[in-house]
Amino acid sequence: MKVLIIGSGGREHTLLKACLESPLVTEVIAAPGNGGMAAEASCLPLDVADIPATVALAQAEKVDFVIVGPEVPLSLGVVDALEAVGIPAYGPNKAAAQLEASKTFTKDFLLRHSIPTAMGKRITDINDAIDYLKDHAYPVVLKADGLAAGKGVIISPDFEHAQQVAYDMLIKNTFGKSGHEILIEEFMDGEEASITLMVSGRDYVMLPPSQDHKRIGEGDTGPNTGGMGAYAPAAVVTPEVYQKTIDEIVEPTLAGLEADGITFRGTLYIGIMIVKGQPKVVEFNVRFGDPETQVLLPLLQDDPIKLMLDCAKGQLKPSEVKLKDAYAMVIVGAAQGYPDSYEKGKAICFPDTLEPDTAIIHAGTKRLEDGTIVTSGGRVLGITGIGATLREAADKAYALCGKVHFEGMQIRRDIGHRQLARE
Repeated sequence: MKVLIIGSGGREHTLLKACLESPLVTEVIAAPGNGGMAAEASCLPLDVADIPATVALAQAEKVDFVIVGPEVPLSLGVVDALEAVGIPAYGPNKAAAQLEASKTFTKDFLLRHSIPTAMGKRITDINDAIDYLKDHAYPVVLKADGLAAGKGVIISPDFEHAQQVAYDMLIKNTFGKSGHEILIEEFMDGEEASITLMVSGRDYVMLPPSQDHKRIGEGDTGPNTGGMGAYAPAAVVTPEVYQKTIDEIVEPTLAGLEADGITFRGTLYIGIMIVKGQPKVVEFNVRFGDPETQVLLPLLQDDPIKLMLDCAKGQLKPSEVKLKDAYAMVIVGAAQGYPDSYEKGKAICFPDTLEPDTAIIHAGTKRLEDGTIVTSGGRVLGITGIGATLREAADKAYALCGKVHFEGMQIRRDIGHRQLARE
C-alpha cells in the first residue's frame, strides 16, 4: 500500500523509517517532511493545519493509508475529513483529540470519571484567577487551555509570579486563543514517566514506559525544551505502578471515552506523575511523543505499520503483539542557543556508516539542492542506540553522537542518569 505521513519532526522520520521496513508498504511519501526524510522518500509541501489541502493531497497521490504525526491537524479533524472520503488514517478523530486540544476538557473528563490527577480549577477572568491564587498553596501550575506547542504550562513558585503569569495569559494574550481560558492546578511533587498506548476503541497495546528529559541542562537544570532525550523501558514505572496505571488510569480512561460516546483510535500518550507510588495523570497527548517515538517503535517486535492499520480499522489484536526484551535511548542534538534564539543553515557532517542497532533521526533539518543537509530547527537530530541493557543502549547512542557534527551542536550527556545510577 501507499502511505502518506503528515508532519516534519523526529517522530515523523521514525514513522517513515518504519514504513520503509514494513512489508505492507510499497511506497511512502511525507508532507512536508524534513531533510532526512527527503533523502529517503518523496516530500511534498503542505501546511498541516490546512485540512482541505491535506485531503486533496491524499486524493491526488492516491494513497491507501495516512499516518498523522502532529497534534494540530488531529485537533482540527483531519482524520474525520480523510475518512469521509474513504481514506483510512491513523490518529484519533476530532472529538477524541480534545484530550490534548483542551486542558479544561481533559480535567473535567478526569474528575468526572474519578481518574487520579491533580485538583484544578478552570478560569477565564483575571480577577477570579487572582482571588483563587491568593488562597492557593505554592508552587502552583498554570496551563493555557489550548494547544501551545508544549509551552503553555508554567510552574509558579509564589503568588506574585503566578499573578503575572495569569495576567500574561488572560490579558496580554501571550498564548493567543489558547490562553483565553486557563487551568490552575496543584503542583504534584514526584517523578514523571510517559505511558504510550496504541488504541482501537477498548482494545490497546501498551508500549514500554518511557521517560524523557525536558530541561536543557545536565542534572535536569535550565529552561524546558521539547525534549533533549528519552529512554525506555523506564524502571521508575515499577510493576506495582504499571498495574496501578492500567487499573486506575488506562482502563477507566477508555471506559470513560466509550461512556461519553467517543471512539478513540490512534495513539494515547499519558504523562503521569508518580507521587509516593501513586500514578496520577499530568496530561494526555493524542499522538506519539517526540522524542519518545524514537525509542518506542524500535522496541516493537511486530510491524508498527500493521498495528497502526489495525487500530485505524478497529481490528487490533493486543494478545498477538510482542515487544523486544531490550532498551533504547535517544540523544537530541540541538542548535546552539536552543531553546531560545538560534541560527539555522549549519552544515551537518554524518558518518559514512552506522553501527548495528543505531540510527540518526532527523527533526530540524533541511536538504539543499546539492544534497547537503543543514540545520533548520532547534532540535536538529535524534541519535539512538538499542542494547540488551540501558547502559549498552546509552554507550551506542553516545558513541554515535561523537561521529555527528554541526557548528554549535549541544547535547545532554546524562540522559537516563537516574536509572543508570541504579544499574
